Amino acid sequence: MNTRDREDTLTLELLEEIGRRSDVSQRHLARRLGVALGLANSYLRRCVRKGYVKIQQAPANRYLYYLTPIGFAEKARLTGCYLQVSFDFYRRAAASCDAAFDACAAPGEGRVLLGGVSELAEIASLRAAERGWMIVGTYDSRAERERFLGRPVWREPAGIGTHDVRLLTNLADPAGCRERLGALRPAAPLLIPDILPVAGIPPSGD
Repeated sequence: MNTRDREDTLTLELLEEIGRRSDVSQRHLARRLGVALGLANSYLRRCVRKGYVKIQQAPANRYLYYLTPIGFAEKARLTGCYLQVSFDFYRRAAASCDAAFDACAAPGEGRVLLGGVSELAEIASLRAAERGWMIVGTYDSRAERERFLGRPVWREPAGIGTHDVRLLTNLADPAGCRERLGALRPAAPLLIPDILPVAGIPPSGD
């Protein structure tokens, strides 16, 4: 995601949250946006300057935030852009996963280990299911959840389920995840969708 996309996404999330709750606090906004309090405050002030948000003082030194007509229009515009980008990503990711699967001979019993919790992994699971292949789980050393797509998530190599092929789906650190997947034993084919920036680039150890 480039800087402009990141800014648009944060602005959209802020406008959506204010649209849901006028009494939202800046600390709550920071948590929902996943950013530091200072950055949330900066985005809020920017939205006020652009006329998207109106501030009204409430009792007990509190503030209420409301979307203006311009703010509602901007939220609608950003939502449309987000959906377009999402649809484009889905199409590209689906085609990329299909190409990776096509390049692999029938992988034993069709058991696939995903490498990374992500939107790409969700799309890959759908494409695998269409082929009758089964996702056994996801290997992601930085995952904060125990299960994903109804299957286990492993942060360490120990205990990873038996699988026939591995598919790299890590969007945050594809190079690092590729190294970790390649180090798993016993060895298994590693598929890399060409939508990822490491596709076609040899691992650092080669």
